[in-house]
Amino acid sequence: MNGPEQLPYVARPASSSARAVRWLRVLLLAAVAAVFGLLYLLSAEFRSETNRALGILGRGDIAGLRDYILSFGLWAPVASCFLMVLQALVAPVPSFLITFANGLAFGVFWGWMLSLFGHVLAAAVCFGISRALGRVPVEVLVGKTGLESADRWFARWGVYAVFVGRLLPGVAFDAVSFAAGLTRMRFRSFIAATALGIFPQTFLYSYLGRQAPEYVALFLVTSGLVILGVVVVAVVRYRRERRRPEGSLR
Repeated sequence: MNGPEQLPYVARPASSSARAVRWLRVLLLAAVAAVFGLLYLLSAEFRSETNRALGILGRGDIAGLRDYILSFGLWAPVASCFLMVLQALVAPVPSFLITFANGLAFGVFWGWMLSLFGHVLAAAVCFGISRALGRVPVEVLVGKTGLESADRWFARWGVYAVFVGRLLPGVAFDAVSFAAGLTRMRFRSFIAATALGIFPQTFLYSYLGRQAPEYVALFLVTSGLVILGVVVVAVVRYRRERRRPEGSLR
């Protein structure tokens, strides 16, 4: 968590081996996306399950999520991790909904462990996609404004921004993961900062999911207010910077 890792990504002429690795990553992602797309188009059962999962996530139905996860029997932990990755890529809902459901389904400790693994897996997928595809596709997924805000945060704090971003409720988990993939940050440092930062939060949500699932509405409102506050601050700072004469000191 030190040294060059904290610097933002700067494009450099790539060696032939680096280009080969990059193209391999792109081809691998394209293959995974193609397989998923074909399954969705050709398999009515797969399409139905995917739509059902997205519908439950979109409604924020904790009991429904628990029942959906447990309906897979021995494969329930795999289903939970799949939902975590699905949420990170296509469902615009807070990831703590799945953590609540895991606590309700598996108990505090095992729900905590499963959620911790699921969060790290989802973060790793977002990081890998970002590093493989580059900035333009990531802007389409995350949004230009959110990515630019993350850029400034990483430019100042580097890998510590990942740790702090995981600790604070309401901070866009997936945007941080995507933005980190565009930096020089080492993958293992990113994963370590993610795991350490999400450690206490997943325990709290697993505990509340088991003991007091009715509090999910309060967390949804709180997260919405935090996100709204971050957006307002970002807009105000952006306007101030636009008005500041070039070359002036802060």
